[in-house]
Amino acid sequence: MKNAASFIAVLLFSAISYAQNGPKIEFAAPDNTIDYGKISKSDNGLRSFEFTNTGDAPLLITGAESTVSSIIVTKPAAAIMPGKKGKIDVKYNMVAGPIRKTITVETNAVNYPDGRVALKIKGEVQ
Repeated sequence: MKNAASFIAVLLFSAISYAQNGPKIEFAAPDNTIDYGKISKSDNGLRSFEFTNTGDAPLLITGAESTVSSIIVTKPAAAIMPGKKGKIDVKYNMVAGPIRKTITVETNAVNYPDGRVALKIKGEVQ
């Protein structure tokens, strides 16, 4: 019985460590949020979410989009190799009022459920 329990414990720990292998995405922005602050309409509205692949396999950004048409999102076309950095550019159409928007990024990263990452922008256009 002890051998069976030991075998199961070793198998469980092996499965957990195996599940952690793969690409991992870590964003430089705190809470995956960029704060535009209070800005004028003359600002170009372009900001970048910088990230690093902290995993051990190539990171693919398969999709990056917003639910509103006032945001243009540009993602890297090529895979980001382990230890390398990349960026996702976000251009907000400078319409007067508060900014509270979310961009959904789809990846093959193992450190987010289903590889989906929510990025947020906030601020106020005056």
